[in-house]
Amino acid sequence: MMVSMGEMWTHVGSVMASLMFAYAMFQQYFPYQFRSYFGKYSNKVLGLVFPYIHVTFDEYSGDRFKRSEIYMAIQTYLSANSSEHAKRLKAHDIKDSKSPVLSLDDNEEVTDEFEGVKVWWTSYMKPPRNNAISWFPNSDDKKYYTLSFHRRHRDLITSSYLSHIVKEGKRIEMKNRQRKLYTNGSVENWYGEKRTKWSHVPFEHPATFDTLAMDPK
Repeated sequence: MMVSMGEMWTHVGSVMASLMFAYAMFQQYFPYQFRSYFGKYSNKVLGLVFPYIHVTFDEYSGDRFKRSEIYMAIQTYLSANSSEHAKRLKAHDIKDSKSPVLSLDDNEEVTDEFEGVKVWWTSYMKPPRNNAISWFPNSDDKKYYTLSFHRRHRDLITSSYLSHIVKEGKRIEMKNRQRKLYTNGSVENWYGEKRTKWSHVPFEHPATFDTLAMDPK
């Protein structure tokens, strides 16, 4: 039976709690010189027990008024993968999209593979603090993705895989974007709060380069 990254974290969390209790007792009753020697190698031991790296991608970072482009690219990329493997999904009505976009539900996990390397993607939603007041959009909760992978693949993930994710996400977004045909709008639309002299309809012509009638040379 395959163990998910979330279940693995639960097991590691209980082990870490036991280790922290033992370390507190160790700090209290053992000499400083021995504690210093022990602390020097404790990180190496922990690295052997759980040799995974985690990278977090926040929905909003830096400029809180604008969603992170990397986050949106990850969301679009995973929508193609999560619809086949995830157990819980969310459907979004995205502007200019041909059909509803599926994405991971909160606290859901999927796996991905890149050049033979397996990685884990998890979608998280952190609820707001009680009585918290913010003027930023969508600040009622904090959404982010976490990427987990073995530390031996650090260079491959950071140099190639993340670039692959961003490029694929943008490519899928352009593919799903609906083309529009703009024409002059009616006089009734020239006035009012949403006044505009243009109107648009979806451009869905059946012709392609394969179906165009062209004289053979």
